[in-house]
Amino acid sequence: MTIGFGDRLPAATVLEMTEDGPKPVDLAERLKGRRVVIFGLPGAFTGICSTSHVPSFIRTRQGFADKGVDEVICLAVNDPFVMNAWGEATGATAAGIVMLADASGAFTKGIGMLFSIPERGLIDRSRRYALLAEDGVVKVWHPEPDRGCSISGGEALLEAI
Repeated sequence: MTIGFGDRLPAATVLEMTEDGPKPVDLAERLKGRRVVIFGLPGAFTGICSTSHVPSFIRTRQGFADKGVDEVICLAVNDPFVMNAWGEATGATAAGIVMLADASGAFTKGIGMLFSIPERGLIDRSRRYALLAEDGVVKVWHPEPDRGCSISGGEALLEAI
């Protein structure tokens, strides 16, 4: 079942790349007492994700800060090494976007956004979405209905806050 407005995000451990290598992150703990934007997408270094989705959050990062958002997180079902390299390659890391790896897909499955298209090489990946959570509770929920990032992009989420 897919999450929605007012739902508490599921507990999950994701991975963040640090100078010492991958570090487990208790996502529920990270969200506690904070306003956080999370946007999810099918995969690092893929077309729309690299050319539209991530750049939309780079453009709007300061706008989210101006609206009291503590952190903007990009989450994908990839490994932390790839997420780190992608953050560097796109400029997302330099823009202050945190790149987290849902390597097992547990969080993505828990919010009902896991999908597979084997013939395109996408197995257990994330559907495209964006959300605002306050203290781990969904306050704005934008699951993308189509290909692209019309409602899950940074501008649309920023406008909704």
